[in-house]
Amino acid sequence: MQSQCPSMMAVHVLLCDDNKEFVDTLAERLQNRSFNVHVAYDGPSALKLAEERRFDAVVLDLQMPGMDGLETLERLKEFNEDLQILLLSGHATIQLGIEAMKLGAMDFMEKPVDIDLLTDKICVAQAKRLVLEEKHNEERVKEIIARTAW
Repeated sequence: MQSQCPSMMAVHVLLCDDNKEFVDTLAERLQNRSFNVHVAYDGPSALKLAEERRFDAVVLDLQMPGMDGLETLERLKEFNEDLQILLLSGHATIQLGIEAMKLGAMDFMEKPVDIDLLTDKICVAQAKRLVLEEKHNEERVKEIIARTAW
């Protein structure tokens, strides 16, 4: 089965939530929609996976013990500023949403998240990643041409 995203490319998603039952169920629901899903149960594990693989989107719980979602978001963005991160929370406040957006979150949603809304946002994240990747590639081509005497 093809991805539900318009690009028709495989969609790689990282889910990070300390609630194992929730994140495993969400992973299964996304896999049933043909997304390639990796799961982390805490911030440090998410950081490690993000260093090892390229993801179209990261779906990140806000409230986790130890390294919370905002700190994980900040660290992920330090590693890869183009990473598209969607924050989830069962205890969302407008202030936390604003702070998350200032730190570079693509969006902020409340649990329980509507699966169709989430899949749509993941597809938007993939499209943004592809545009940013193409922009970086175009810049590299211009740099190569500028260095080469043609």
